[in-house]
Parts: sequence; C-alpha cells; structure tokens
Amino acid sequence: QVELVESGGGLVQAGDSLRLSCAASGRTSSVYAMSWFRQAPGKERDFVAAMVWSGSSTVYADSVKGRFTISRDNTKDTMYLQMNSLIPEDTAVYYCAAVNNNLGHDKTQWDYWGKGTLVTVSS
Repeated sequence: QVELVESGGGLVQAGDSLRLSCAASGRTSSVYAMSWFRQAPGKERDFVAAMVWSGSSTVYADSVKGRFTISRDNTKDTMYLQMNSLIPEDTAVYYCAAVNNNLGHDKTQWDYWGKGTLVTVSS
C-alpha cells in the first residue's frame, strides 16, 4: 500500500505561481510512476502531468505544457508540481496519484490517490 498526501494549495491571483507537494509513504519501492490530476467543480478528473519515478521521463497535458513542471525529490519520496502563469481555468482540486506499472492519462489506470488540495485562481 502507498499513502499519498498533497499540500500547497491555496488562493492566488491570475499570473501568480504556486508549488504543490505530494509526500509518499508506505511501499514506495513498488511505485513505477506518479502523477497529478485535477478536478474542477462539476467536471471530470483530468490528467495534468506524470513522471516515471526512477527515471527522468515526464509527460504533460497540452493545457499546462510550458507553464507547469513536475519534479521529484527521491530522498524525501516527494513529488512536486510547480505551477506558473496560473489562469482561472486552473482552478480545481489537485490530486496526486501513483501506479505500480504502466503510466497513462486515464485516471482508472492509477492505483493510489491522495485526498487532494484545492487551488483557486482569481481573475
């Protein structure tokens, strides 16, 4: 079992930056990849970014490419999402997820989830 805890959400203005963190614990040695998803009010949970935990491969949704950066600190089993040039459309609950194999954009492919952290971007 892998436990995930997100932090770093908050209320910011358009154009601001924010960094989210996801702390992993438990059987982290079994993790193949980790990701960020987000869910805006009344909408589906959408893929944002992902990375292979033991390597450097990353992938981003088109809507955040060039603005968001996913990274990790293996010594702390922590993943980050640096969000720059935030826009109101980025408002959502952001979730951290982990998978034991096969990184994918579909939320059903991910094995473990955190409880989320709310990001609100005002115009």
